[in-house]
Amino acid sequence: MTAAKRPGPGTTTTTSRRGAAFFDLDRTLLAGASGEVFSSAMKAAGLVNHNIPGEKLLFSVFNTIGETLPSMALARQAVTLAKGRSRRAVQDAAQDVAARLAGMVQPQAEALFAEHRAAGRPIVLATTTPYDLVKPFADLLGLDDVVATRYTVKADGTYDGTLAGPFVWSAGKLAAVREWAEGHGIDMAQSYAYSDSFYDTPLLAAVGNPFVVNPDPRMVLMAAARRWPVIRLDVPSGVAKVPVVGLELQKLALAFTHPLMFPYARFDISGVEHIPASGPAILCGNHRSYFDVAALALAISKTGRTVRFLGKKEVFDAPIIGQIASAMGGIRVERGTGSDEPLKEAVEALESGDVVAIMPEGTIPRGVAFFDPVLRGRWGAARLAAITRAPVIPVGLWGTEKVWPRNARLPNIFQVVDPPLVSVTVGEPVDMKYRSADADTKKLMKAISALLPPEGRVKRTPTDEELAATLPAGYQGDPRAEYQRRPGTD
Repeated sequence: MTAAKRPGPGTTTTTSRRGAAFFDLDRTLLAGASGEVFSSAMKAAGLVNHNIPGEKLLFSVFNTIGETLPSMALARQAVTLAKGRSRRAVQDAAQDVAARLAGMVQPQAEALFAEHRAAGRPIVLATTTPYDLVKPFADLLGLDDVVATRYTVKADGTYDGTLAGPFVWSAGKLAAVREWAEGHGIDMAQSYAYSDSFYDTPLLAAVGNPFVVNPDPRMVLMAAARRWPVIRLDVPSGVAKVPVVGLELQKLALAFTHPLMFPYARFDISGVEHIPASGPAILCGNHRSYFDVAALALAISKTGRTVRFLGKKEVFDAPIIGQIASAMGGIRVERGTGSDEPLKEAVEALESGDVVAIMPEGTIPRGVAFFDPVLRGRWGAARLAAITRAPVIPVGLWGTEKVWPRNARLPNIFQVVDPPLVSVTVGEPVDMKYRSADADTKKLMKAISALLPPEGRVKRTPTDEELAATLPAGYQGDPRAEYQRRPGTD
């Protein structure tokens, strides 16, 4: 199951009755389950003075595979355990951990909230968790309302051990949401619902726009059977994860990224410490070969981080390679269309704290341009930096063309006896001024050039054989006429 592109909530056809957006809590809105957080808060407040047998195991199972019947049976019995407890004390304990829960909210949730708000839809938390526990958290996030399990409160302000309404789970959640919708003039057919749980199938089936988030094992099958879109709120749209285990596909691939995987090349990688250990960053390298991406990936793999590569449309259109590039979070660039969509997707990734890699030259220089010591870039990286203020990290690549020259359809994998040396040098962040994309781009390209070996910074006359290696296979033109084929303004 691959991640579907997130919806455009603002595009629903307007009707006389508006829709709403209903979000499940655990493993959907939150990166994990809230139960352990609430349990520790209740114990700290003296509201619970004993451990429930098997509690830690149930929390661990819930975090790993989602809701189970035993965990829901335990949640159903919680109302009897609350008997005689002060409602105010519970609300105060919930208030104390609201910020901690807010820190567990998936990074892409806020962007989705903004789209629904722009479309005029109320955002409603729909959860089995008791209302008094989740209301402070929902208020902190600015949600419009909460549909949750409610406990009956006696005149003295304590719980009496019974439910005030349905147990908001599975069919009970659907019933509670329908009641809320009817009371607020909401059309379920125009509404959206988001959940990870197989047990929320009734709710998702009842709305016009169901979305499966971080699905549990059975929901993976249900989503496939019903053709419900599967999205992630922990990574930007376009980044796929391995089904069920939730491991980002690129992390799995990078775990196996090692120089030993490329016996036909030797590597000298330095300066990796300049790549931030966390937070957004824009990695910018010069473009010499189809092997550049592999060389960059080797450097990034040393940090343990993942990366979103901006790549030409042709990469994504290629059989097999295109699907892999998409699954690993590649951002497709269709040159010549003037579309800002790749820029928006890259901004989204950076705002989520991801690393974005881009080759400012846009394409591998051809002919004599390949040997020009003055690197010329387009403005994409500078525009990204101006919008996001993410640090711009220059990377000097050298020798990749010896592994996979432009005129070859595949890398030379037979150079195992005397493999060429590939150097990847990561520099310190470039001091961008954000006043002129052109000036910042020139500054960036100079910083990249400074990371190249001396022979890469001087002008020389290439041989005909060297020129031919810089041109696509089957090229019929004059290699010395190929110079600056594309401007640096797009």
